[in-house]
Amino acid sequence: MSLDATHDPAARSWVPGADGHPDFPVTNLPFCLFAVADGRPRAGVAIGDRVADLPGLLADGLLPGVDEALEELLHDRLNELMALGREARTRLRHALFALFTDPAAEPHATPRLHPIAGVRLLLPCEVGDYTDFYAGIHHARRVGALFRPDSPLLPNYRHVPIAYHGRASSVVVSGTPVRRPMGQIPGPDGPRFAPSERLDHELELGIWIGPGNALGEPVSIAEAADHIAGYCLLNDWSARDIQAWEYQPLGPFLAKNFATTVSPFVVTPEALAPFRAPAMARGADDPAPLPYLLDAGDQREGGLDLVVEAHLETTAMRKAGLPPARISRGSSRDLWWTPAQMVAHHTSGGCNLRPGDLFGTGTISGEEGDSAGSLLELTEGGRRPLVLPTGETRTFLEAGDRVMLTARAERGGLRLGFGACTGEVVG
Repeated sequence: MSLDATHDPAARSWVPGADGHPDFPVTNLPFCLFAVADGRPRAGVAIGDRVADLPGLLADGLLPGVDEALEELLHDRLNELMALGREARTRLRHALFALFTDPAAEPHATPRLHPIAGVRLLLPCEVGDYTDFYAGIHHARRVGALFRPDSPLLPNYRHVPIAYHGRASSVVVSGTPVRRPMGQIPGPDGPRFAPSERLDHELELGIWIGPGNALGEPVSIAEAADHIAGYCLLNDWSARDIQAWEYQPLGPFLAKNFATTVSPFVVTPEALAPFRAPAMARGADDPAPLPYLLDAGDQREGGLDLVVEAHLETTAMRKAGLPPARISRGSSRDLWWTPAQMVAHHTSGGCNLRPGDLFGTGTISGEEGDSAGSLLELTEGGRRPLVLPTGETRTFLEAGDRVMLTARAERGGLRLGFGACTGEVVG
């Protein structure tokens, strides 16, 4: 994907707070869905600490070159916007960039800007289907070692993108409380039905699907990237004790279906173009991807170079006025499979994807211990508790704990972020 004027690190915006904003400078322009008070949900774009009303900007004639008929598609959900694909998305990005960098536009567009802190940020899409991959090889290897020390990585892992189909109805937007799930928990005298005692987070990227494919028509690896509308942060909450009992032989169920949290901002592939990276390098003993998963362009720049972090804030930390503690810091370059490979594999058997479908990448972890994207890894299965700034310890999450995921990219004078993906454990 080529760079253009919207990636100029010297670009400046008249929107207050946009220049130098750690997440939403004018070179980012992520989409979101928001509502003011009890008003109708509408599409927005984040810039600085503001969100711009997209249908309002169109109605005012402030986005020349963008089809005005798009206004009717920018309410209630972003599925229709995502369905339009790269060309329409790029036209909209260019028009927004021109608007927000033109000082003469300020008096006309300012009435359509709202402080982010003053609006309700909503789940961007109506999620028809949700699939969670397992592309973090260091996570897979480390978790495997807890249960299979002699064979931590299963034989199929490096050959096939592993995934499970999650529950779309329990995908929630950042800030939604997460209730501790009930389930069967194994014990020496058999299972008991009780609240999970080993509640965990998983630090992932979310992938929003744009144009879909017809049933029975696979998407080729060369075309797969064009079916991605954007990215977000994703927390695949996991009840490890329930999971350990139920996952064989068919995989995750109640241990995963109670909540999946996503950040509200959809960072587009166009915004991320300066931060593309090669696919994760494979060693001499690693198998090459099968032909349907192998494309030279995807191998060259199909990955993303993002720094991802998880932070933990306890009730005691909030009362003491302490900031959240960073508990892990990793890189999206540690994903074994690229997003395009996930799309190509998902559709390879004829499965149809639809606009607004959601993928999770799987937990992003690095080789170092402090880059692990879950408490299961960070505490070695609960054997080595984390010590927090208050002196508190954690093996797994407790009531009142708030987990915050972040992702940022910086290269060549450009930087952007995703906003936060936050959830607080209740019960």
